[in-house]
Order: sequence, then structure tokens, then C-alpha cells
Amino acid sequence: MRILVVTVVHHPEDARILHREIATLRERGHRIVYAAPFAAREVAPRPYVEGVDLPRAVGRDRRAALRAARALLAERGPQADVVLLHDPELLLALPGTLRQWRRAGRTPVTVWDVHEDTAAALTMKRWLPRPLRPPLRLAVRAAERLAERQLRLLLAEDAYQRRFRRPHPVVANLTTVSPEPPEPPGDDRVVYLGHLSQARGAPELIEAARLLAPDFQVEVIGGADPDVRGALTEADRDGVLRWHGYLPNDRALGLLSGSLAGLSLLRDQPNYRHSRPTKVVEYMAHGVPVVTTPTPLAADLIERYGCGLVVPYEDPVTAAQAVRHLRADRLMRRRAAVRGWEAALSDLNWADRATEFVMCLESWVKEASAAQDGDPAASVPGDPARTA
Repeated sequence: MRILVVTVVHHPEDARILHREIATLRERGHRIVYAAPFAAREVAPRPYVEGVDLPRAVGRDRRAALRAARALLAERGPQADVVLLHDPELLLALPGTLRQWRRAGRTPVTVWDVHEDTAAALTMKRWLPRPLRPPLRLAVRAAERLAERQLRLLLAEDAYQRRFRRPHPVVANLTTVSPEPPEPPGDDRVVYLGHLSQARGAPELIEAARLLAPDFQVEVIGGADPDVRGALTEADRDGVLRWHGYLPNDRALGLLSGSLAGLSLLRDQPNYRHSRPTKVVEYMAHGVPVVTTPTPLAADLIERYGCGLVVPYEDPVTAAQAVRHLRADRLMRRRAAVRGWEAALSDLNWADRATEFVMCLESWVKEASAAQDGDPAASVPGDPARTA
């Protein structure tokens, strides 16, 4: 298949997009054109994909990115078998584009990969005026219903099914797990992997690191929102923590093994209540005991598998105490690490789901081809018999 992958929001090195989905499609022999904000993020396309640079959609002004995306879709879409979209913003570029494709007689299978609960996430957009958030939530829900009628959908979480009228395939945010047991956890290094923001607990992370210094080295890996960059830079300068900044997922994961604990200090936000934090699965996969706030799916992993400790929201003191407890109890630390890795290998391994992801796209292309050839049995987008 020829697949056009498009994002104007996500980092071009996004783990889900590049390191899981695109990597899997390439392994199966499919050809990829990857359109993303490479220049804006100061990264080059990987040599194994054809990269197309797009402006980055950020803050209130997203018009340039949408114009560029619309032009790209009009030009390159008809050359593809599948167009795989990763941002809700791109839905705005589709109405006219779909009409163009139909007039040209070449409409690719168009898929929206639903990464998050977009309407719930609006509450965390500091650049969005509060009075606009309720009407925009309604507009997002309406756009989702329209997308369900026009496109194919992939969901990153089972809970996202509730937002839609028909069932859709779930491609969960998992990670690739080595079958070889990881390095045992040490006793003096703590890690955080992921984007940093107020809602993701950056202030609590910095304070916990301050409480742990100088007995522990806290390594922080990830880009940051502007309102927390100053505090992170200051903490790094003062030796409270080491902030690596953004690293590609393959490099970032290499820093996890051997850590005493992995931190996930998300605050209690609607968008996090039905999403599994990918960082928690990544810690488990690398044999790192988890210290997490009680977001429901993260807490469920800890309770089900015994792979770490749950601490209250916005409580850096208890988070630091949990790290010290893991250090003091070597048996507990080793047991949590082994249980986490075993659970990730058996239940949360991307390698077990990758084939399902590819087969889903391949089956949709076959159905679209049959429909164009006049097969009355071919389904339409959203047909539960074909998408479940």
C-alpha cells in the first residue's frame, strides 16, 4: 500500500506515529510518505520515509498549518491508498478535499487516528479563552460525529468508544517489550519520560526532585510547555534534576533500564481519566517500578500487576516518600520490576497488536477497492461488521 501519514500537531518523532505505526507498516513492505512539522521541530525525516515538511499548528493561529495540509492532501492524497490523519485539526481540511477527490475519481481510504479525548483536552489549553471552551467542546463532538460518517476511525483507548455511535478498532498505546529480562532496578536513579506541563505534574516533579536531592539523581526526559520551562531550567542548573529535553523515543527508552523508579504525576484532568499513560507501560516494559498518581487506568495497572506505588494527586512529598520506600525495600523493588516487565510482555506488548493494526488498514483498502468495482457487499465507513 501507499500510505500518506499527516500531522501538524505532533512531534515528527512521536512514538505512536513513527516508532510504532510507521515502523510496523514499513516492516510489512508498505511505502510511506510522512508529512509533519520537521523544520519547526528542528528534526530531519528518518531516511527510510519520504518526508514532507509542514508548518506546525500551535496556539491560536493554526491557519498556515491547515492551509498547507489542505494543499498537501489535494496534491498527494489521490496518489495514496490510505491517508492516515493524526490531528483533529485536520478534519477541518477535509470537506473540500473529499469533494475534490470524488470529482477526480480517486478517493483514498481516509483514517483518523484518535489519540485523545479532544473535547476534554480543551480544558487544559491555556491559550484558549475560557468562555470559548464550552461551545468548542460542542463543536468538537459534532465534528467527531461527522468524521464517523465520512472516515474510518482508529482509537487509542477502549474508553473512546463511548464518544461514537459505532464500534471502531482500538490501536492501544503500547510499547515493544524485549523478551529478555531487563536490568534490575538500581537504588539511586529516578526517571521521568514524557511531555512536561502543569497538567502533567511538572511542578510536583520538580518539588519531588528537590526533596530527593542529593541522595537521588532524577533524570527528566521530554519537551516542556513554555510556562514550566523556566522552572525546569533552573532546577537543572541547581543540580536538583537533570533535564535532557526532548529525545527521540528510541534514545529516550535507552535511559530507563536500571532506574529505581519511573514517575507519572499527572493531575486529575478529564482527558486523563480514561487514558492509559504510555510512560507507565514504558516503565513496566523496562523493568522500572512505577510511582503514579491515581489516574484510573494507571492505578489499575499498579493494583492488577503489583508493579509500583500509587500516590495522591499534587502531593510531591508523598511521591518522594514512595521513592525512598522503594529504595529501602530491595525485595519490593525487585518484585515490582519483574512483575511489571512480565505484565508488559504478556499483556501490553505492541508486537502482539502490530499485525492487527496493519491488517485493519489492508482490509479497508480491499473493501474500498471492491466498492469501486461495484461489489454490493463492500461496507461503508463505520459498518460495525467490518470495523469491530
